Amino acid sequence: MEKHKQTLLILKERFERHKERHADLNWEDVEKRLNEKILDVLTKMEDSGGEPDLVLWNGRMIFCDLSPETPSGRRSLCYDEAALRQREKNPPSGSVEAMAKQMGVSLMDEALYLKLQEYGDFDLKTSSWIKTPEEIRKKGGALFGETRYGRTFIFHNGASSYYSVRGWRGYITIKKTY
Repeated sequence: MEKHKQTLLILKERFERHKERHADLNWEDVEKRLNEKILDVLTKMEDSGGEPDLVLWNGRMIFCDLSPETPSGRRSLCYDEAALRQREKNPPSGSVEAMAKQMGVSLMDEALYLKLQEYGDFDLKTSSWIKTPEEIRKKGGALFGETRYGRTFIFHNGASSYYSVRGWRGYITIKKTY
């Protein structure tokens, strides 16, 4: 598929430019693991502004969103479908939960979001929703992260809130052990 060829070229160039994110791996070994389904997901991540790249995380090879700011095509969304249903006035166009499911990716959790910060300064002007523990979600809240003053912060907000500068970051696993 032509779109996948373009995505592969972008991913390879990014992979080579940021070797520090995946030391000791080579592109040929990674590319062998990229089937049509994974390439569909990576194309959606790329098209929505995520700039996915490979990182090693908890014994897995994952592609995650490494755009400097939260992906531009995934902003102004409330956290999940329950929060969207609660919005009576001025509801957003959708939810993080629904978009992630439609794209075929998992939402970053707090630990992965903090790991991301080891690779650079992310979300200096924006913020990103992150996977929220059920005990917080049951109380109506949701978590997001951002970087300010040289430090990464994890905050809370009502899950039904949405902002033009808040989006979300996701990932897809391509190999469970490395």
